[in-house]
Amino acid sequence: MEAGKWMYRLAKELFPIGRSLTGKGVRESLQILQREIPELEICEVPSGEEVFDWTVPKEWEIMQGYIEDEDGRRVVDYADCNLHVVGYSVPVDRYVELEELLTYIHVEEGQPDVVPYVTSYYVPRYGFCMTKNQRDALKPGKYHMVIKSRLFDGVLNYAELYLPGKSDKEVLLSTYICHPSMANNELSGPVLAVQLVRWLKTMDRNLSYRLVIVPETIGSIAYLSRNLSVMKRNVIAGFVLSCVGDDRTYSYIETRNGGTLADRVMQNVLHFEFPEYKRYSFLERGSDERQYNAPGVDLPVCGFCRSKYAEYPEYHTSADDMSLISPEGLQGAFDVMQQVIMALEYNKYYKIACLCEPQLGKRGLYPTVSRKGIYDEVKKLTNFIAYADGEKDLLEISNIIRVPIKELLGNIDKLLEKGLLEEESAFGE
Repeated sequence: MEAGKWMYRLAKELFPIGRSLTGKGVRESLQILQREIPELEICEVPSGEEVFDWTVPKEWEIMQGYIEDEDGRRVVDYADCNLHVVGYSVPVDRYVELEELLTYIHVEEGQPDVVPYVTSYYVPRYGFCMTKNQRDALKPGKYHMVIKSRLFDGVLNYAELYLPGKSDKEVLLSTYICHPSMANNELSGPVLAVQLVRWLKTMDRNLSYRLVIVPETIGSIAYLSRNLSVMKRNVIAGFVLSCVGDDRTYSYIETRNGGTLADRVMQNVLHFEFPEYKRYSFLERGSDERQYNAPGVDLPVCGFCRSKYAEYPEYHTSADDMSLISPEGLQGAFDVMQQVIMALEYNKYYKIACLCEPQLGKRGLYPTVSRKGIYDEVKKLTNFIAYADGEKDLLEISNIIRVPIKELLGNIDKLLEKGLLEEESAFGE
């Protein structure tokens, strides 16, 4: 549970920061993550740079945003909740009657007590968000709308880290940092990614790992525009980490065509860890797996969530706060991704190095005393041996013998140590 507690504390530190696609909130957040993994490099893409079919937008900075009534009372204030102003709002300073004011107000009609999260990144406009109850309590009269913001030629920031292993073949861990104060949708992914990297740094890695923390959509597009060739050459599996902090369920979003190594390992681990997990088609995609799977990009990247984005009621509202996530929820997501990574690290073609069954007893791998129940663990070993024919990778063997990979790793190490097992890369090296 220590990892879960650490991730929750980090999310709590990041929660108050106002973030958007660009700006100082993103830089401040990335700098906090960089404090935890100093090797993390914070990069810049200038406003106006064309990245495939997109153009990097201007940088947005907001200083103030509020609505006052005729008595000078603030109906809503960005300083109280950074969801109260529509993201990327242009400046405004106007007095309007209630009828006109309502055209600039966004609420969540079916959830009267929450503030919705609304943005307008690529079309200049302004607006405010409040609860339905707040809107319905507004009385006729004149209101003062104020947004002090600016859009200017600046930069879009993202962060990356490459951890080399014995092989150039790499696993992509991607997450996003571009939303204001929402805990599950915004912060659970980055804190999980950082904790995974802290753990990976302690490992003797067979594979290499690429961590990418980007503003969603435009950030992954910009990153791919700079790194696609090397990623197409080396990425064997990738995972978009999003909404991984609650404790309701586990979910995974398939790659565009399915059947990739990323799909296979996620299905294998979740099947054993949480058989009731929810599996979503690529038709139900929504995060950066859209870009990684795009035609011509074709990277084997799936999505991993607990409650999937857009599928839980607090999503994109002020109710997605620190009470929605928990150390236990974050720990569970970390445990799943640890198993995914270990499965990939060990996923090779294994072949038993003798004809017929090896004599395990003389090597200390078989019990010398027979009693009820003692053969349960041995059966996992002998079943693994029975299917270690050099034609099936570890994932396939695990599925056939119905044993989680985490329960096979110790036996694999023992067989290798005794010279009873031959191994061959599953990645064509």
